[in-house]
Amino acid sequence: MAFTDLQSFLRLLEKEGELHRVTEEVDAELEVTEIATRAVKEGLPALLFENVKGSDYPLVINSMASMRRIELALGRPPEALGEEIVQFMEDVNPPGLGAFWRNRKTGWRLLKIRPKSTRRALSQQVVEEPQLDKLPILKCWPEDAGRFVTLPLVITRDPETGAGNMGIYRMQVYDHRTTGMHMQIQKGGGFHYQVAEKMGRPLEMAVALGGDPSLVLAAIMPLPEGLDEVAFSGIVRGQRTPLTRAKTVDLKVPAGAEFVFEGIVKPGVRRLEGPFGDHFGHYSEAADHPVFEITRVTRRKNAIYPATVVGRPPQEDRYLGDAAQLALSPLIRLLRREIKDMWAYYEAGFHNLLVVSVDPRYAREPIKTALGLFGEGQLSLTKTLVLVGPDVNPRDPGQVMQAIRRNFDAEEDFHLIARTAADTLDFTGEATHKGSKMILDATAGPSGEGASNAVALPANIGKIAPGIVKHRLVGKTMLVVQTAGEGRGVVRKMVDNPLLGSVKIVAAVSADVDIDDDESLLWGIFTRFDAVRDVVFSRSEFRGLAPVYSGVMGIDATWKQGYQPTLVMDPEIVKKVDSKWSRYWK
Repeated sequence: MAFTDLQSFLRLLEKEGELHRVTEEVDAELEVTEIATRAVKEGLPALLFENVKGSDYPLVINSMASMRRIELALGRPPEALGEEIVQFMEDVNPPGLGAFWRNRKTGWRLLKIRPKSTRRALSQQVVEEPQLDKLPILKCWPEDAGRFVTLPLVITRDPETGAGNMGIYRMQVYDHRTTGMHMQIQKGGGFHYQVAEKMGRPLEMAVALGGDPSLVLAAIMPLPEGLDEVAFSGIVRGQRTPLTRAKTVDLKVPAGAEFVFEGIVKPGVRRLEGPFGDHFGHYSEAADHPVFEITRVTRRKNAIYPATVVGRPPQEDRYLGDAAQLALSPLIRLLRREIKDMWAYYEAGFHNLLVVSVDPRYAREPIKTALGLFGEGQLSLTKTLVLVGPDVNPRDPGQVMQAIRRNFDAEEDFHLIARTAADTLDFTGEATHKGSKMILDATAGPSGEGASNAVALPANIGKIAPGIVKHRLVGKTMLVVQTAGEGRGVVRKMVDNPLLGSVKIVAAVSADVDIDDDESLLWGIFTRFDAVRDVVFSRSEFRGLAPVYSGVMGIDATWKQGYQPTLVMDPEIVKKVDSKWSRYWK
């Protein structure tokens, strides 16, 4: 079933037992976050809050916070979309009538990329002046700078080429008609704004709230620059996207949206935005960002306000991100034939850890592959890239660890890329947008075999360095130590200790990381280090101009002075939700 609006999707969720209506009054400030976060962790249904304090509009959250809901949204598993396109492209090359006939269903789906225009738009049933204070906009975390629109579909057009873009950029509410516009590095809307600003012109913008599931999924997909997400949503849906002309800006907007904000972003205007609790599990730093001035709001009658919570994983964005990469990962094979599969880990905030399965055709081709991926759109923001062989499932951390144990030799297989661009949300580098990357090549060597399985650890690891309170050996490969204090000295002592020479990696984490929980462990390591500043080896030297590393690899992933604070909910809100929990679910 193809959806062109949110409410028809919600009706299906309710029919399937995947949506729960909450009649108890809730507060959009913090309370909704605590409820929604628990619901994701416990695998509970999406939530439609019908009684939000201070607002006449209901609020829906977690509408795609499970793979079952994703499949209901798409009508099939997300990976089927990418595989269908790949099979079509491979079968029709070279083109022929027989190939096109065999793939006529897929060809028909691809033709849905062209949106259709309509004058009958649900999203314009009501036209009114901006009144953001009447919407149930969330304040998600205690130290957030205010209320933020968290699930906006931001539509822009390149002032020079006319190419369209749709992305999800958070919007801090300043007053009833003005918001921030947090367009991170490597985002299409940000590039459009840069062009407009150089021309000295305001950028027209429309923000749709409550788009259908295919629009939301298309908006988060890391599509090639210049490919319009609104158009691509037609392929995702299998049905052309209905658009209508906006009232006050020269843009077309989704006809089935719940709300549409129309307005402009003026050149040279900035305002302090943030902090905001983001999906790395920390607050993002306050900084100056462009300002969105809303000129008109249109909406459907009886509109529902959509929201999502971002924060320490898992949250709803885990399922959105996984669905996007399941759909798009097969397509990478059209560009890089040596890639068998790839997976970005939600536990690490997606951009911090990418594992790529490669079937190399010549010596060191995997490194060429890694460097090529670092130049591909949002993949360029990847911080740690691990290469594994074609027989390794990159989605299985256990298999990845064993590949590192068998095949990774730091002297040959570690590659550091210093002084490069970093994710806007990465607080570990030298400055905003500046950091480093590393590649670990764990593809099979000449014999396909590596180190033995024997791992001998000293009896009392806690005596190697002061401050170690707990340790865990992961996959006979990585020794993780939890430390109560500074981690750099601990890591240095660990990698230098000859009794630890049989492990490949030593990582130190802070006390707030549960090292016995795999999800917490991946989060605690990969969101809290910069390769240049925090990775060391037993030995290092220069050979000519090239640095060479060998021995045990050490990662100081402890929380450090200057890092942004970790997200922790207000204890009073936790108590409040505890006391009302049964009332939410009656």
